[in-house]
Amino acid sequence: MSSIDPYQYIIVEQQYSHKYKVTVLRAENVTKGAIGDLLDTPDPYLELFIATAPESRKRTRHIDNDINPEWNETFTFILDPNQENILKITLMDANYVMDETLGTVTYDISKLKVGQMETVPFPIGKTTKVYLEMSLEVCSDLDLRFSLALCDKEKLFRQTRREKVMLGIKKLLDGEKPRYLPSSPQEVPVIAVVGSGGGFRAMVGFSGVMKALYESGVLDCTTYIAGLSGSTWYMSTLYSHPEFPNMGPEQINQELMRSVSSSPLRLLLPQHLTHYIQALWAKKALGQPVTFADIFGMLIGETLIPARMDTKLSKMQEKVDDAQCPLPLFTCLHVKPDVSELMFADWVEFSPYEIGMAKYGTFMTPDLFGSKFFMGTVVKKYEENPLHFLMGVWGSAFSILFNRVLGVKDSGQRQSTMEEELEQIRPADFLGADSMDNDEEPHKAGTEGGRDVEDDSHQRAQASWVQRMVTSFFSDSSLFNTREGRAGKVHNFMLGLNLNTSMPFSPFSDYMSLPCEEEVDAVTDPDEFDRIYEPLDVKSKKIHVVDSGLTYNLPYPLILRPQRGVDLIISFDFSARPSDSSPPFKELLLAEKWARMNKLPFPKIDPKVFDREGLKECYVFKPNKGDKNCPTVIHFVLVNIDFRKFKAPGVPRETEKDKEFADFDIFDDPNTPYSTFNFQYSNLAFKQLHDLMEFNALNNIDVIKEAIKDSVVYRKETPSRCSVSLSLSEIQNKKFLKRDTRPTARK
Repeated sequence: MSSIDPYQYIIVEQQYSHKYKVTVLRAENVTKGAIGDLLDTPDPYLELFIATAPESRKRTRHIDNDINPEWNETFTFILDPNQENILKITLMDANYVMDETLGTVTYDISKLKVGQMETVPFPIGKTTKVYLEMSLEVCSDLDLRFSLALCDKEKLFRQTRREKVMLGIKKLLDGEKPRYLPSSPQEVPVIAVVGSGGGFRAMVGFSGVMKALYESGVLDCTTYIAGLSGSTWYMSTLYSHPEFPNMGPEQINQELMRSVSSSPLRLLLPQHLTHYIQALWAKKALGQPVTFADIFGMLIGETLIPARMDTKLSKMQEKVDDAQCPLPLFTCLHVKPDVSELMFADWVEFSPYEIGMAKYGTFMTPDLFGSKFFMGTVVKKYEENPLHFLMGVWGSAFSILFNRVLGVKDSGQRQSTMEEELEQIRPADFLGADSMDNDEEPHKAGTEGGRDVEDDSHQRAQASWVQRMVTSFFSDSSLFNTREGRAGKVHNFMLGLNLNTSMPFSPFSDYMSLPCEEEVDAVTDPDEFDRIYEPLDVKSKKIHVVDSGLTYNLPYPLILRPQRGVDLIISFDFSARPSDSSPPFKELLLAEKWARMNKLPFPKIDPKVFDREGLKECYVFKPNKGDKNCPTVIHFVLVNIDFRKFKAPGVPRETEKDKEFADFDIFDDPNTPYSTFNFQYSNLAFKQLHDLMEFNALNNIDVIKEAIKDSVVYRKETPSRCSVSLSLSEIQNKKFLKRDTRPTARK
């Protein structure tokens, strides 16, 4: 039984642009004037300029010594039909020293009718004529996809993956009663695995998680893997590996361990940095924005995927086209330079099939991200960005705080977390590097935390040297010294669109029970997300894209899209905490609040569960009875509890060596091997964290199995999960120009 996709029929309206084609045919009697013609025969060329168009200036080649040149060159402009579009035609004479203007004429493009082709002679001066052939058409074949529905490739993936997941669940739950096993594709739940940010700590921890899920068979039951910041680095390493998924994470993780045993800062030697700067110059010369996030992406790429620096996100389609493994989802934020990310941020999602923003119902294929757009049409296409550039953007909080990555940090007994560090940055001020360091205390004489003053001084000197090295290549020192210069930046693919408000994430979602706002705000800052309903600036030519962890550190918006219909979320949080014993729900509570404000179903997260149950490896949050389409969340915490006693589930540690290996802290260790800003892991530190998270996942496989069983039962009872009971005419009448269903933002 096939179900209708109601989102396919919701019209995301946008204004169509006009494509204006101009063929410069020829010119007659080009002259430089009586005296000028005696001295030299013109070398004419033509310039076309439309101030209201992106890529507004075009020019023909010049033709030597010809007063009757024939060019026959065609140019295309994308125009907003609601603006006054004037073509300025300038006849030029090419010279060795300075080109000479021979005459100018203008043309009001509104005179040209859509669908009409016209050849128009333009007189320039008394004797010269220039002949242009012009046409105007509506750009109906846009490069952006405007829709709330998933793209066709993802739908096909889900259909194929469902068959494989059904087999995976039957194998995982072998021996269970038939009521817990899916008997048809409609009874197969959608399961998502989620990884948080946290730098290399998150990457290494997620590597252990993926090994456990792969070898236990849980990964075969999973439809999506969503990552943020550090988790995306592991996902990139895994999915770009030529042997995955035929080769499991175990061997790939061994390669990763070798990669991070030396610091990526070794790549800041002059010979490497010169190569990076040259690459940035080439990118800048093509007309693309460059920031320090580009360099940071190269550092991460050369460390994690050195043999795959040319690989692209779209190449990952090879890994998922046959649905042989879960679909990876990555994320960053679009932010405004003068508004805190905690108040306003648009979530940008990346998959091998599409990149876009669900908030506006706009998506593109991965090869177009970074190209110049105008009103949904590409006006200048660039080569697809390499994966390492995206890795730099996804983890760009570290390029913003690069001094800390270099080791320039506090001398206090406890190292500040990234969240605490970012709180020192005021987005409206675009603080420079020096301002960012104002919170750092001067180092005292002697030894602190196993490091001596000479080492700290060396790292400060290295930070200063890198800044000088980078800025010496660019006259604009903002590449390193400002927050804007450190964040990622791309051409605005929403430029010129008539989208004044955002789309509702869940346009059919008035059905769920929502707690009062006061209840949600009791455990979060009332100003957080206060401006999330605002639209982005469609007039800005470039947009800032930054690490999603700057708003909250779990990529829930990707999998809470109702179109994906996720039943079970297995969440792994590697976020920094003040101590190993601190409550672990800060990011999850923010995810809950974001979901409530977007009218998306989410189980109630009761922070008092920590008081009742104490610190555990994982917590289960189930929907209230009657909550329609609400997922169950299994939330794994970065803690070392049972791992100290058991080397595998149910297998006690017996030798002193085994016990010593497992006896370590994560956030309380004064040497901070797992600091958010640590980018070098010894083999021991890697193996300890990797094995810990592998154990924590395996130690709770029964918890995961029970949740899968419950999800199968729910699917049996509700086979039309995430479909909407509306007639076709009702669906077709739903158009979104304004976000009428949103709750009123508090002032």
